[in-house]
Amino acid sequence: MKHPLALALAIALSAGIPALAQPDTSADMTAAPSRLQDNPFRADSPLPLRYPQFDKIRDADFAPAFDAGMAEQLKEVEAIADNPEPASFDNTILALERSGRVLDRATTVFFNLVGTDTNPERNRLRSDYAPKFAAHGDAIQLNPKLFARIKSLYERRGSLGLDDQGQRLVERYHTDFVRAGAALSDADKTRLKDINGKLAKLGTQFSENVLNEVNDSALVVDSKTELDGLTDEQIAAAAEAAKERKLEGKYVLTLLNTTGQPPESQLTNRTLRERLHKASVARNSRGNKFDNTAIVAEVLKLRAERAKMLGYPTYAAYVLADETAKTPDAVNRMLSQLAPPAVANAKREAAAMQAIIDKEQAAKGEPTFQLQPWDWAFYAEKVRQAQYDFDEAQLKPYLELKNVLENGVFYAANQLYGISFKERTDLPKYHADTWTYDVTDHDGKQLAIFIFDPYARPSKRGGAWMNSYVSQSELFGTRPVVANHLNIPKPTAGKPTLLTWDEVTTAFHEFGHALHGMFSDVKYPYFSGTSVPRDFVEFPSQVNEMWADWPSILSHYAKHYQTGEAMPQALLDKVLASQKFNQGFATTEYLGAAMLDQNYHQLAEAGIPGAGEVIAFEKSALGKDGVDYPPVPPRYRTAYFSHIMGGYAAGYYAYIWSEVLDANTVEWIKHNGGLKRENGDRFRRTLLSRGGSKDASQLFLDFTGHAPDIQPLLVKRGLTAEADKPASEASGSK
Repeated sequence: MKHPLALALAIALSAGIPALAQPDTSADMTAAPSRLQDNPFRADSPLPLRYPQFDKIRDADFAPAFDAGMAEQLKEVEAIADNPEPASFDNTILALERSGRVLDRATTVFFNLVGTDTNPERNRLRSDYAPKFAAHGDAIQLNPKLFARIKSLYERRGSLGLDDQGQRLVERYHTDFVRAGAALSDADKTRLKDINGKLAKLGTQFSENVLNEVNDSALVVDSKTELDGLTDEQIAAAAEAAKERKLEGKYVLTLLNTTGQPPESQLTNRTLRERLHKASVARNSRGNKFDNTAIVAEVLKLRAERAKMLGYPTYAAYVLADETAKTPDAVNRMLSQLAPPAVANAKREAAAMQAIIDKEQAAKGEPTFQLQPWDWAFYAEKVRQAQYDFDEAQLKPYLELKNVLENGVFYAANQLYGISFKERTDLPKYHADTWTYDVTDHDGKQLAIFIFDPYARPSKRGGAWMNSYVSQSELFGTRPVVANHLNIPKPTAGKPTLLTWDEVTTAFHEFGHALHGMFSDVKYPYFSGTSVPRDFVEFPSQVNEMWADWPSILSHYAKHYQTGEAMPQALLDKVLASQKFNQGFATTEYLGAAMLDQNYHQLAEAGIPGAGEVIAFEKSALGKDGVDYPPVPPRYRTAYFSHIMGGYAAGYYAYIWSEVLDANTVEWIKHNGGLKRENGDRFRRTLLSRGGSKDASQLFLDFTGHAPDIQPLLVKRGLTAEADKPASEASGSK
């Protein structure tokens, strides 16, 4: 968790990782530096809820706003540090909360746009300013006079007459400054500044390499017959992608930034599946100009050195001390409990697929072959069809994008929280493929503005995420402007956008983050929205996934895009019955990445692998942890593992840690009546609205009334005998 002073540094170091919510300190202000003149970041946007003026923002506006914003904030901080009056909450902590508003406005918009719609100029700016932002953050956090004032308030915090939020704000500022190096010697501060600058630059290079390599590694296919298994719409999209690359008559399969690629589940051509898989796993480690192995090695060494300077044995120990997990041992214990049953399940799943392979090859009179990673998704779909008598292609006509969003995601939020949504077309857009909605609370007052950005494009990084353009705070009277971003392939003109089940679940997940931002009700920007520990932030979003297959919600949105016919009950029942399907694979691929992250960051400085040793270390680490099952490679391999080069470094475990909390919470909701306003209001009041204003573990206790237990997660993922019990017996009926 970063306070507003470190906002620019935090985003720069994120290397393209979702900025789930960033404190926004925009408010009415006195004249900004005159050199900004007509710059749109000079003052708050005049649009509703201070929605960004995307139609007036030009790339040329960013650098002047960055420069003026940093200069202005340094003057503000200097005035705070040199204030002759004794340190008080108002003249120090609140003064810091109010500082740097021009910079906040500019960096918030800039880094959000870099993630969703970058271009060469934005990439250049990001690269140029990453070390400058790092230096700016250091100039504030390593200011000895400023830290002395914060420390004096921290030592007197119990006698300042503050409420709980105010006292926690003092404590968090003190913790952040100490963790940033404020208590180090001058010599160590100098070295720390050098490290921070290098890390910022390396993180930017890594992120750019990942995006460039995804585009460079796209698979060129010569003939339509090789694409057998894909839909007509997918083939048309592949032809269009080839045309854009001036490859008329050919087809291009673009890659996502995960090891597995969606077409692998459909392509009947095994050779093409193998090509696609190998292109995916080789990314950023094939010795070309986008190779990231040297960057990884250097980043790991610098992080380990930084952690040691700050008094921690490893970088993981440094990161986890400020998370709900607290220690590497706690994370290791949790992951090690999950790995054996996950791999065992994956092997059982593989055996079922191998049986199908053997039977099919025998029927053709051809020798059998051993299941490989590029076969998994294809044969998993066959097993799904055999076990549940349906495949994804049967579902997609009932899962049209806008219907899923408005009659599924929004409808669930309306039923649970009483909020409503109305699309508006009068606000400017940063890209044509976005939709904007007013969000109205149950009392009829506007709660937020929501931006939805569903489609993949070359200028957009991979994955799905939520971010904030304006965050709620009482201090500045601001209400949220938040956005969700997905990477759904855009169909050709005139064709509907039909989703996979995974894409539906992702839409519900990301909207859980949006709700966390929209329901924020805190005093100070520092605590707004999703400003919570990384291993807690995924928890509310995972809870929101439960409504995707909740019968009354599913029946409300799962309707045929042409006829409006509801999804047949028999098919709906099969969807619900298949929810634990392939969970051995899903859990194993995730754990491979999460444990790899911990292995890297639990190394002391002397043990960090060199550039030429990174891939070998990856292999040995997976073997050591028992997740080196060849048909199931990690969800991300090291060289394109963007999460751990940014905001989730030593924290990728957070998804499964949060899922433990999620599984407990879902169980509580089911046992207490399921989808009803009382449950939604309780979740909003005790947790979603509190942001980071209270200890995250206490927020969980406030809602559920008990400590988290791993058993509900094991049941949910089908990793225990309990998972085979009927839903009503295992975890409460819907």
